[in-house]
Amino acid sequence: MSSEIEVVDEVESRDPAINGGGAAGGGVSGEASGIGAADESLRNDVYTAAAYGDMEKLQRLVEFEGCSVSEPDGLGYYALQWAALNNRTAAAQYIIERGGDVNSVDHTGQTALHWSAVRGAIQVAELLLQEGARVNTADMYGYQTTHVAAQYGQTAFLYHIVTKWNADPDVPDNDGRSPLHWAAYKGFADCIRLLLFLDAYKGRQDKEGCTPLHWAAIRGNLEACTVLVQAGKKEDLMMTDNTGLTPAQLASDKNHRQVAFFLGNARRLLDKRCDGNSRLGQLSKLGLAPILWCIILLLLVTYIHSAIIASELPRLTAGFGLLAWFGVFLASAGLVLFYKCSNKDPGFVRMNVHDPQSMKDEEPLLKIEINNPALLAGNWSQLCATCKIVRPLRAKHCSTCDRCVEQFDHHCPWVSNCIGKACTHL
Repeated sequence: MSSEIEVVDEVESRDPAINGGGAAGGGVSGEASGIGAADESLRNDVYTAAAYGDMEKLQRLVEFEGCSVSEPDGLGYYALQWAALNNRTAAAQYIIERGGDVNSVDHTGQTALHWSAVRGAIQVAELLLQEGARVNTADMYGYQTTHVAAQYGQTAFLYHIVTKWNADPDVPDNDGRSPLHWAAYKGFADCIRLLLFLDAYKGRQDKEGCTPLHWAAIRGNLEACTVLVQAGKKEDLMMTDNTGLTPAQLASDKNHRQVAFFLGNARRLLDKRCDGNSRLGQLSKLGLAPILWCIILLLLVTYIHSAIIASELPRLTAGFGLLAWFGVFLASAGLVLFYKCSNKDPGFVRMNVHDPQSMKDEEPLLKIEINNPALLAGNWSQLCATCKIVRPLRAKHCSTCDRCVEQFDHHCPWVSNCIGKACTHL
């Protein structure tokens, strides 16, 4: 890989969030943390007042001392950006009313909306967007607001701007990295779940040939790798970067042994699993239940033919005959129950199906699909990127059935079915 990739272990060398690229840059987070230690004279400027949300001081500086809110400070940042960073909605509203431009860009090409994404300032972001902020503005690195939100793991913020303002959740930056790349690199599993739910492309390769799974492996983010593998396919584990290395090989090269073992084991399991579209694959998904059912049925028929109605054996007395046929009845009833157990719905979570005719033209389908109270409460683990549903608590996705099951316990090979919520009613 290139020299840049070879030093990826050093976060500073690969992270524009630390190097000064993007709203995640040192200019934002570094300055915000250093306000308290600033010279006393700087505490009287509009930028500090905006950052602290000190409305009394901000109004005094603007209305009585004639300070401007539309000019950048000495570092090239605007008062509106400082207010947005710290979610100072009242200060941001006042600055806009006094001539602050919501689309003003600093020397890196970032707007106040970029800065609001750093700390997930949803309230001030909503204000900026209502006042005309452009949600898909890119900075000099190609970062849009969705990139910055993914870099900082602001899942709720990302959810808000995508579902309500139709921000692009899968746009690449100048290096070909999507928000999913950044979330995987930083190890933000909830962001990854949301982006996968939004159909972010798992196989996108950046300029180095790395997919999101490559980046999660490079950083040794086991949870991120787990989410990506569970929602992906065998091909994702086999994809190579520009130097011909797979995610498992990269993890091993960076001495992330647990991640390398997980990825290697996942690939072996997928290699053993037959293609679901082939005949052999379809037979393997049936499990052991059909075989057991046939064996029991064959034994039952043999018992009736060879023991109960066999002509060469002595006739059974009425009592023994009744007992023998009662055993046949119990075995037959067991077969019927076995069949019902194998074919019963274990508690599959229903898919969300919407009638296109009942939807308004101006209402995005995405908003309808994931406008769920569980997501509004921040329960991102309830998202299933495979089924594209918001599943109930304690529900999990069964890789064999390829469905989400309520109160999922395990997939039983003996009955060829999942053990879930509905199984308690058998």
